[in-house]
Amino acid sequence: MLSFFWLRYLLKTVKESIVVPEEILRFCCDGLQGSASPSCTREPGEETSGAMASPLPTRNPTEVQMSQLVLPCHTNHRGELSTGQLLKWIDTAACLSAERHAGCPCVTASMDDIYFEHTIRQPCVIPAGQQAQRSSICVGQVVNIKAKVNRAFNSSMEVGIQVSYEDLCSGKHCSICKAYATFVAQDPSGGKVRLQPLAPQTEEEKIEHSIAAERRRMRLAHKDTLKDLLIRSSHETGAELETRDGSAAVPAEKTRVESVELVLPPHANHQGNTFGGQIMAWMENVATIAASRLCHAHPTLQAIEMFHFRGPSQVGDRLVLKAIVNNSFKNSMEVGVCAEAYGQEMSTSPRHINSAFMTFVVLDQEGRPCSLPMVAPEPGEGERRYREASARKKIRLDRKYVVSCKQTEVPLSVPWDQSNKVYLSYNNVSALKTLIAKANWALAREKEKVRLYTLEEDKFLSFRIEISVSVTADQAFSLLSDLRRRHEWDSHYVSAELVQQVDDDDMIYHVVTQTLSHENKLQDFVILASRRKPCSWGEPFVVAFRSVTLPTHPASSSFMRGETLCSGFCIWPESEEMCKVAYYNQATPGFLNYVTTNVAGLSSNFCATFEACEKFLLKNKEHLIVQL
Repeated sequence: MLSFFWLRYLLKTVKESIVVPEEILRFCCDGLQGSASPSCTREPGEETSGAMASPLPTRNPTEVQMSQLVLPCHTNHRGELSTGQLLKWIDTAACLSAERHAGCPCVTASMDDIYFEHTIRQPCVIPAGQQAQRSSICVGQVVNIKAKVNRAFNSSMEVGIQVSYEDLCSGKHCSICKAYATFVAQDPSGGKVRLQPLAPQTEEEKIEHSIAAERRRMRLAHKDTLKDLLIRSSHETGAELETRDGSAAVPAEKTRVESVELVLPPHANHQGNTFGGQIMAWMENVATIAASRLCHAHPTLQAIEMFHFRGPSQVGDRLVLKAIVNNSFKNSMEVGVCAEAYGQEMSTSPRHINSAFMTFVVLDQEGRPCSLPMVAPEPGEGERRYREASARKKIRLDRKYVVSCKQTEVPLSVPWDQSNKVYLSYNNVSALKTLIAKANWALAREKEKVRLYTLEEDKFLSFRIEISVSVTADQAFSLLSDLRRRHEWDSHYVSAELVQQVDDDDMIYHVVTQTLSHENKLQDFVILASRRKPCSWGEPFVVAFRSVTLPTHPASSSFMRGETLCSGFCIWPESEEMCKVAYYNQATPGFLNYVTTNVAGLSSNFCATFEACEKFLLKNKEHLIVQL
């Protein structure tokens, strides 16, 4: 095959004896370099049909797709893809996506918790009648990574990453993990760069853009959640050190690992700093060694709790990596790992670069987790790490139960306590924002200024009622977010008692409604109300409701306990003195008959209630002191 240089030379030589238009010459030369405009690119195998060809769908300009063929140099001693190598690819793709949006260099600030859906030796779900195969990612398979910016804040942005692998021989595709990374844009001097806002286009992008603010809120509250849980938990560890198999607990000191790496030019990124993915790979390596010293087997990485980069490292630094098993449970263990940087003079104080907590399991030949020995923590700091590991496990379970599961897989009323309050609030707001961002709402009824929309999907019928009101958005937000005043305009509400003021944005109410059960009892609810002000101009105010369970307010024989899955208000400013108020509800079976009666036009309760809501807002706006 002719090289590009020789082909250009040949074309120019031919041009001297044959008249070749400059446009054709430029197309031949530039086209070989792949410099076609993004709007003119086509997928492989796509045919064109002249003027009748339909336009290609708009692609997110920040989207990056990476496909990597797994080679022997990417694998571990078992011939399977090294998790450290996978982390490097993930960080690379995410960084490229961030820089596409920022238009300047970006650095990794953190990587959210990563749960590996199919760990290296966990079998994939296969159709009945077929022979089971391991889901290990081996030499010759392809890892596909897709990354795109979900939302840009002031100087940071969230990048969503999806990872899957592909078996080229069988054509099988399997999801590996999903992660969220935070990147910060920097100018040449290292200062932060203010980012342009991102405009989502598709329904999926709008959902991710909206929920990104909730994920950011959850990240910032993680430390406080852990601290609160530790304060309320017992500090005794001696009673927990009972052996599982009759053998003595393994001293945590025996699992300690310390390793040093010299940062060389191949380890640096295009800015001269140590590549974040390389640091994560080194950390995974020492954590695996620490886990192996406890179980005396080859452990499998199951989950990573947030990588948090506290500062940069440069070429020439000595990176000291430390790892130790903090705690072991029946079938899993937590390894704490940190990275510290030294300059050429090792005598200087170290710089804390990164820290993370990794969960490992040991799988047998059938892919089932094995029982692990107990860990005896060191006095002092070791006991602190031991207790924190137990707290983090509870938080992980809460997060997986409340946040990660689909709504159809969890009960409507989730038990509320101090340790899972952040995740319940996140789930509450994100569920409503997901419902708001749906694209297939259909206008079912319209009466004067009130419009009723419906959305039918899967097992749910959702409805939306909206009206434009001559009050400001923040006034409507303040009035509608207080459920104690809802009976003033909603005839279905009898009373609403504030049970617990969780914080400034989250409250728990005990609500009694007029809805009568077949036993002729009033219905009551225990509702978590989560309110959110907009992060930027043009975004709505949100008040989300969902049912929770409180031990102080169990179901009573005096009422029929009801539940709400997802409901709430969304308030958009339309002008300085006007806003649009929309109420959303994902109807539960007990509420379904009431909804369908209004949709069919057999009742106008919805319209009458919302007209009363408008009168309530207009009447009280002059007497309201808005808390800014």
